[in-house]
Amino acid sequence: MSTIREQILAAIKTALTGTTGVDVRIYRSRPEAISRGESPAILIEPVGNSPVQPVIGFLDNVFTVRISVIARGAVPDQVADPTIASLHAKIMADLTLGGLAMDIQPGATNYLIEEGDQPAAVISCDYNVIHRTSLTDLTTGN
Repeated sequence: MSTIREQILAAIKTALTGTTGVDVRIYRSRPEAISRGESPAILIEPVGNSPVQPVIGFLDNVFTVRISVIARGAVPDQVADPTIASLHAKIMADLTLGGLAMDIQPGATNYLIEEGDQPAAVISCDYNVIHRTSLTDLTTGN
């Protein structure tokens, strides 16, 4: 069985189905560059996990997930804006991700704009997914 973290990442990808402007271009930890023809697109990546032990036998985890929108256009951050609004609404619609999480809290949003044959932007939106796992088994929660 996969860890709760892997299940969370899969649930996020599923939740983002139908996000404005991206069609099926939603990728998980994709190392290859997104081509012009593939944008706008969404990239989902794990960033980090910080556990604490509030109850003996369990860990409460703050799992940071980065959802990046890659867009191109004369003003690429403006092109990406409807996609960002849509993905945020989809992520925040179920703060438990079907029971996998206790809460989701929006984190930082960062903008990277690059010049090329057409200006491109990568807008990264971090979300802190708070979930509980067993101290000895990362595939089970509470």
